[in-house]
Amino acid sequence: MSDFRNYQTRAVPAGHADAAIDQGLRAYMIKVYNLMGLGLLITGIAAWGAFQLAVTGDGQLTAFGQLIYASAFRWVVILAPLAAVFFLSFRIQSMSVAAAQTTFWVYAGLVGLSLSTIFLVYTGTSITQTFFATAAAFGALSLYGYTTKRDLSPIGSFLIMGVFGLVIAMLVNIFLQSSALAFAISAIGVLVFAGLTAYDTQRIKEMYYEGDDQLVAGRKSIMGALTLYLDFINLFMFLLQFMGDRR
Repeated sequence: MSDFRNYQTRAVPAGHADAAIDQGLRAYMIKVYNLMGLGLLITGIAAWGAFQLAVTGDGQLTAFGQLIYASAFRWVVILAPLAAVFFLSFRIQSMSVAAAQTTFWVYAGLVGLSLSTIFLVYTGTSITQTFFATAAAFGALSLYGYTTKRDLSPIGSFLIMGVFGLVIAMLVNIFLQSSALAFAISAIGVLVFAGLTAYDTQRIKEMYYEGDDQLVAGRKSIMGALTLYLDFINLFMFLLQFMGDRR
């Protein structure tokens, strides 16, 4: 991923019209958002489909539900998305655009399978409401990151450190089971991923380079979509802990 970030330091060749650059940038960002949106759609379908297969009409687990929710195989369901995202992040520079895109779709489906448990915990109405609230917040924050002239890189390192802090706090709370700490984690998580949405949008925009060939541009679009997808999913999950009505 570091190699992609270095592209933003290239100087734009003289003689290229600003209008052509702007048009290319818009096409690039639209592709990033389209890929991210399709990834979210795959995740939603996978989550809902898995829940329908796992739970009967009277709320009992089917054989499939026992497998993915109540057996040792659930750890495979939980860890598979993590393995897929690391694979894509570290191998994308040696992958074709089609292979990288397919891996992204597979990853989105695995995340959906893993997130299907939220339908066991929260009502469908509150999940839908939280999704639209997340979409509205994400859209506003991403638009800010795209249009602002302010350099957001100084807060980027701070926000990334915040992510590591959140992970450590969540691991600690597995043993403490503190409701106060859980509330604090959720609040900080919303703030961190709200900031990362704006920061990552600006960084993805700056990664655009008009002289990139189709392969490099395609890989950049996929990594940009993956980054924003992760921001959206995490923002959604932390907001759900605030807005979600438990069953």
